[in-house]
Amino acid sequence: MSGELSPIDKAKFVAAKRAAEMVEDGMRVGLGTGSTAAWLVRCLGEMVREDGLKIHGVPTSTRTAELARDVGIEVISLDEAKWLDLTIDGADEFDHELNLIKGGGGALLQEKIVATASDQMVVITDASKEVESLGAFPLPVEVIPFGWQTTKALIEETLISMDVLGRQTSLRMNGAVPYVTDEGNHIVDLHLNRIGHARQLAMVLNQMPGVVENGLFIDICDRVVIGHGDGRVVVRDINEGTQEEDRLDFVEDDNLFTDLME
Repeated sequence: MSGELSPIDKAKFVAAKRAAEMVEDGMRVGLGTGSTAAWLVRCLGEMVREDGLKIHGVPTSTRTAELARDVGIEVISLDEAKWLDLTIDGADEFDHELNLIKGGGGALLQEKIVATASDQMVVITDASKEVESLGAFPLPVEVIPFGWQTTKALIEETLISMDVLGRQTSLRMNGAVPYVTDEGNHIVDLHLNRIGHARQLAMVLNQMPGVVENGLFIDICDRVVIGHGDGRVVVRDINEGTQEEDRLDFVEDDNLFTDLME
């Protein structure tokens, strides 16, 4: 093996591995987007190949779909699945009520649609993503390209009456051109520092013409799986009010590790 995983990657890996254990044969599973969700897709792929796990995966982005197919997961659309047993995804921030900010990877629209169409949403993350109040991570807002500057100005004007610490906004760029989502839209990132009333802000943003969706996931997440660099994993269930902790042993010559480190 040509190196060793960093503590942050180990934390993501053990969270993903623990969440993969929640997936059962025959399930329709929403597959999130981002670095932590990619670990999950690889773990599930290993279970499909080596343990004969049979699942249908509904990806939340084109890049997750490609990875899922690469590792042997059968991919179907949400329209084909209609409803999902479970969605597992990462988050950019989460608070003690398991409200989230998502969309750092630009897939918030499909992620929210898929998560909402699931019996359960599980978030896999590392401990650094837990916050007292949301907002340190910029809040992504997906807007249609037509009139995006007007929409951005309207958002800025609306933020004046909201309980937030900062009001700076920026159009997300991809090099010299605006970033384009899988749905052909742009993203305006809101640099708010702290969000006082996330539920109210989410509702107000989504009432604006030009806004497609925002990255606040309120009352959607059921469980969070928090990985640590030493192999510890904490599973917090907001509905049951429970918290469990265990430890996953590291097998550094594990096939999955070897494949990834080469």
